Amino acid sequence: MSSLDDDHTGTRIKRERKLAHLTQRQLAARIPFSYSLLNQVECGARPASPDLVAAVAHALRVDVTVLTGQPYVTELQRDRLAELVRPIREALDLYDLGADDTITIRPVPQLLAAADDLCAQVRAARLRNAARALPAVITELTSTAWGTPSTELWQALASTYRTAHDVSVKLGYYDLSAVALDRMDWAAQRASDPCLAAIRQYMRALVYFREGEYTISQRLISVGHHVLAQAGDTRETQAVAGQLHLGATVIAARARNESALASHIGQAAEIADRIGDASDVHWLSFGPTNVAMHKMSAAVEMRHYEDALSQAGSIHLPADLATSRRAHFLIDRARSEMETGRTEAALKTIVKARRAASEQTRYHPGARETISGLVHHSRRTLDTLTNLASWIGL
Repeated sequence: MSSLDDDHTGTRIKRERKLAHLTQRQLAARIPFSYSLLNQVECGARPASPDLVAAVAHALRVDVTVLTGQPYVTELQRDRLAELVRPIREALDLYDLGADDTITIRPVPQLLAAADDLCAQVRAARLRNAARALPAVITELTSTAWGTPSTELWQALASTYRTAHDVSVKLGYYDLSAVALDRMDWAAQRASDPCLAAIRQYMRALVYFREGEYTISQRLISVGHHVLAQAGDTRETQAVAGQLHLGATVIAARARNESALASHIGQAAEIADRIGDASDVHWLSFGPTNVAMHKMSAAVEMRHYEDALSQAGSIHLPADLATSRRAHFLIDRARSEMETGRTEAALKTIVKARRAASEQTRYHPGARETISGLVHHSRRTLDTLTNLASWIGL
């Protein structure tokens, strides 16, 4: 199999390390990874796992995207997705301009349905559809909410800002996702909706999680629970609380805090057992299946890959599971298979992820690193792997 090109995560780590005037041994001493592994990652012999990338970014005081190379502009331009980002950015900047009587606005019921449909498109991993429709919905809802303010309009606007965050993250535009979350907070406050406010804290926690800031992530989860405490005990608040616990589970796993991990996954499981599937609540996919999937993801984050695969084998994915969650599960499984030497199985699994959610998989750093790892370890040229490597720009 052909070797990796010179623009992979390992070479970016090497470049940033040298700019920081650190040797490999000096950098390895600052992160919870060995010198040997760091050396292999820098030369492309091993893929850079998300936790290693986050640890290096934290140690070198750079954004994770500097190391991952996100957004992957070349592929985004080829897919005609890059051109959809600027309209989203512009729509997010309209938040304080009041009503606009120069635009045509759909009736409120249609706008509310459009906001819901955007969430559905993201869950179905149809990023292009969501990105294309998003600016108009944000623009119209912003004007309508200012002209005839109501709780449901502010809630719908907060939901569209959340979709802007989701799309931005999945396409690798983390700066834009931060703006979207600020707007979500702005709208949630006007809606006086503690559940939306708590979901926003959950999403902020995952942003810091990706950057290796686990203490801040844990504090944001705690703030989310505090906000929910003001809303009373309903099925809605329980589902959101459960999702906060699931976020805290993977954060604790990445931070190697096994007691916190066990506590949060246990509380999430208890809520899921009590309320059952709650995927209808704020498009969170919360329920027993999602708890099992997060428990497996925690094993992956702990680098307990055999355990993760054992769990994966016993997880039944319902037919109506959100495509975005199905793809995430498959990407986690492929990483575990690759790390345990099951390269043929990993290749088949990543192909399944691509078939399920092509856009999400193509722009997922973990999927790309898994494909890179398979390229390096493959002892013979496989048409499927060659195709995948070309697909992500190797």
